[in-house]
Amino acid sequence: MASVDPVLVAIISGILLFVLAVYLMLRRTLLAFSEGMRDSRRRD
Repeated sequence: MASVDPVLVAIISGILLFVLAVYLMLRRTLLAFSEGMRDSRRRD
């Protein structure tokens, strides 16, 4: 088996962590937005 470049592994894992963080942030934002829309409909 060929040796794996540790720099490449670090770059790929960094990109994966970045994508995961963006996904979680967008998910939290959209959930809060939809909850706010539901609350505003209830108050009317």
